[in-house]
Amino acid sequence: MHIISIISLKGGVAKTTTAVNMAYILAVVHKKRVLVVDNDKQGNASKTFKRYDTGDRDTVARMMLERSPDLARIIRKTDYEGIDIITANMDLLEANLRTVVDTGRQQQTRFKKALAPVAGDYDFCIIDNAPDINMSIINALVASDDVIIPVFMDQYSFDGLDILSGQIEQIREDFNENLRIAGCLVTQYQNNDVNNQGIGFLMARGIKVFGQRIRRTERKVNESTIAGLPLALYSSRCGAAQDYKKFVVEYLGGINHADA
Repeated sequence: MHIISIISLKGGVAKTTTAVNMAYILAVVHKKRVLVVDNDKQGNASKTFKRYDTGDRDTVARMMLERSPDLARIIRKTDYEGIDIITANMDLLEANLRTVVDTGRQQQTRFKKALAPVAGDYDFCIIDNAPDINMSIINALVASDDVIIPVFMDQYSFDGLDILSGQIEQIREDFNENLRIAGCLVTQYQNNDVNNQGIGFLMARGIKVFGQRIRRTERKVNESTIAGLPLALYSSRCGAAQDYKKFVVEYLGGINHADA
């Protein structure tokens, strides 16, 4: 099971949209078995897959708090063949706080250990992370093979990227030497000087940027979230949906090249 963390420290850069559509395209178009882990207490990925429940206690929080969580109870089927989900709600906030003060066992490897028993059941695990660095985010990065960073072309994204890159390097050094930044995915792209200069700025600093950009298709993206559907299903012909399909092909090609 190849584990991917979708993360950015800036909100509003399409982290959940990227995670949900990547999962949908991998499962429906490429016939892969995908587990989605919602690692954000707001539960937006859970809401998109219509599995959000404020009263649910069988959520990702159990992976933080229990030594050997029963994943058969935690993993939910979705309405899409090939996609299962571990949901999140506000219980994750308390789970993070309790983990920080629990010094009786290692705090950073709980996701990795919890997911190990189902590694043979899925081709990919996609973790949708909150725009934060907390204990559950650190757990996600320790468990992951790849990091995909959605970016919007403004200074706030660049500032957060520096902090995130430093955290990833620290985790690579201390816990997960194989952790790889697969690249930055430019979202809400418009073909103008600001976007193109921003991409050039990132590349000049040696930061990998995916060749495929996700075009700005704000109305369709917003409508898909209200409908609770992946964009690639809600409006498969819109520019952003087509871009996500091409992006997944590019990402898979990078994995195949790395494994060769």
